Amino acid sequence: MEELLDLKQRLEGQRPASWQELPDIALYMDQIISYMPRQLIHFDEGEALTSAMVNNYIKEGLVPRADGKRYGPIHLGYLTAVSALKKILSVRDTGILLAAGQARNKTPEELYTYFCAALDRALADTADTIDENATREDLPRLALDLALRSYANQLACARILDILQPPHSESPKKGKK
Repeated sequence: MEELLDLKQRLEGQRPASWQELPDIALYMDQIISYMPRQLIHFDEGEALTSAMVNNYIKEGLVPRADGKRYGPIHLGYLTAVSALKKILSVRDTGILLAAGQARNKTPEELYTYFCAALDRALADTADTIDENATREDLPRLALDLALRSYANQLACARILDILQPPHSESPKKGKK
């Protein structure tokens, strides 16, 4: 099927820019918005990053504040990661994951490079499961297999993020003895 061939080729070939390929000049918000669509695979125009989304990510602490009104490679790296992770994780869980990476005393470049390598492995693994010669009758099975893999991965991810959280101190309940 032509659509499956296109999907497989995109999963195999489309990747975010490496750290060295990110623009090394400061960008304004409108330039960030126009740059970001090339960072991840998109099939729908409704998935586009907006300035309101960027501002919300900054308010939530997921992305560092701009230097004045200018954004650099660090911002692009965080926005790329957040844009990918938001499809799977809540803002809270994305924050936990990003904080855990920052706590390892890695530079933004090292964190972004790891993110890109992990994304590359995940996309390549998924591409390997797609038979571009599958028929329409094969699609429900393929979709189910991918959905169940997502389910299992999400379960494991959620549990690991719970483990990463610092333990909550239990406060005494009022009115109970």
